[in-house]
Amino acid sequence: MTTPLATQRQSSLRSRRCGTALAFVAVAVLSIEGLAACRRADAQNTKAEPSAAASGPGLSSASAGPVDSSGVPVYEEGAEPPIVALSGKSGKRDKPQTSSKRIGALAMLTEIRQNPSPTARLLGYLRAGGTAEVGDAPAGREGCPGGWYRIQPFGFVCNGSTATLDMNHDVIKALSRRPDTEATLPYMYGIVRKPGPIYAVLPTREQAQGTESNLAKHLDKWLHSDDENGAGFRADYWLRWKDPSKVPSPLEAWEQKRTDDLPPFLQLGKFFPGNLSGLVKDKSTIAVGQAKHHNGFAIFDTLLAEGRRYAITTELVAVPVDRLRPIEGSRFHGYQIPEEIDFPFALIRVEGVWGFKSEKGKLVKAKELPRRSAVKLTGKQNFFNGKLHFETADGLWVLDREASRLDPAKRMPAWGKNGERWMDINVTKQTLVAYEGTKPVFATLVSTGEAGLGDPEKTKSTKRGIFRIHTKHISATMNSDVTGEEFELQDIPYVQYFESGYALHAAYWHDDFGKPRSHGCINLAPEDARRLFFWTEPKVPPGWHSVLRPLTGSVLFVHP
Repeated sequence: MTTPLATQRQSSLRSRRCGTALAFVAVAVLSIEGLAACRRADAQNTKAEPSAAASGPGLSSASAGPVDSSGVPVYEEGAEPPIVALSGKSGKRDKPQTSSKRIGALAMLTEIRQNPSPTARLLGYLRAGGTAEVGDAPAGREGCPGGWYRIQPFGFVCNGSTATLDMNHDVIKALSRRPDTEATLPYMYGIVRKPGPIYAVLPTREQAQGTESNLAKHLDKWLHSDDENGAGFRADYWLRWKDPSKVPSPLEAWEQKRTDDLPPFLQLGKFFPGNLSGLVKDKSTIAVGQAKHHNGFAIFDTLLAEGRRYAITTELVAVPVDRLRPIEGSRFHGYQIPEEIDFPFALIRVEGVWGFKSEKGKLVKAKELPRRSAVKLTGKQNFFNGKLHFETADGLWVLDREASRLDPAKRMPAWGKNGERWMDINVTKQTLVAYEGTKPVFATLVSTGEAGLGDPEKTKSTKRGIFRIHTKHISATMNSDVTGEEFELQDIPYVQYFESGYALHAAYWHDDFGKPRSHGCINLAPEDARRLFFWTEPKVPPGWHSVLRPLTGSVLFVHP
């Protein structure tokens, strides 16, 4: 079995709350409190740099297709179905790799420039293992002895330390599987429940026993437990992309000392290619880090090595699955308008909400309304005991503090009249409504900054105003420095920056949507994040991991 392995390592947000730096730190991670944070600058949102003129042979000019008002190339999906629709249905995937010549990324951030020059405008990134079709000859060699190659649909990549034309390179082969955009989350995710080593190899049993004290006792307890801390808890979760019928149980695998069929570059005890994590300083030790309690890892594959299953992270390091708890993320998602609901309606924000009947001026419990359900309203409202209530279509009354009423925009902004896609985010109601021009098409609950309407410069609140999405990453790692205990998480899915250090993104580690929770970013349920990511502008071209386009992305209107 040839085993592909993962993609990624992104920026680290390293100023006071969620600043970024493109430094490749040890295990790229983000604090739960901090990614809940999202603050201060994101280095992947690199400012546009001066363009250099294209020169030399190759494919056509980087700007041969459509460009925006600032001259930045624009990827348009055309008549093909979107990769992911607002309904959640997945359309086309990356086109088959039929080109006789391709370039592949060797770094977690392989730059795509607008022209063949290191000083040209940055358009986006390929991720390690990702490949793109190129022309037969380089378009120039400025600052790149190996040559700049024009990729599809536009932009140039340097054939050098971060990219190669050799499709047999170990990094390209190891990371051939791309993020799974057809699933709610692009990777498997696990959070550390028992601290232990991070390995730069698939260790033999002898190597693991020499590295982990009390390993036999730890594994005996794990293998014979069916609770959430044992091998019996969601063992199937780690078999994504595998045939479970052909995989032995954890106990059988251990007793039989089973090892998966491994390619040459992943043999037991052999260091993973690329050192993408930056953790390997020399090859004197196979344990290159510590998986701390509550750290979260994005996992591209799992492999058996002499009976023990290891999670292979997106940075090509290994963590034993017996030290992780599988994380699936919230199953909640929003509603299409008008297919699933129409105005006026309310989204039930909390548990234990009742619809009341009005009998002789008093309210009597009639029906419990499920959390996060969409309830059709009549438009009528009334005060009972000094509290505002909304009337539902079936004649019940629901308290406004427990249900977020949604109505279409009363005054349509210019960008809506111009037909743009935009989002209305209400901090008080914790709601997001997506519009195509003047037509509302999707609504959901979000989690904005925990400080509510506080000052974003002084508190953990979300910045209000009118913004445009300028940078998007299929997944990104954001580090946050926060007060108190820091929970570190890797590869946050579907990140969309709209202001320095502020982003929309999936939050796979909590299920509190409808309540303020973050340190400034706008947390979305994973499925909502996936759907909206592929709906907004700028679009991420097929095969790319990230795109940067200032000034002309989709509008966010964030208000009280």
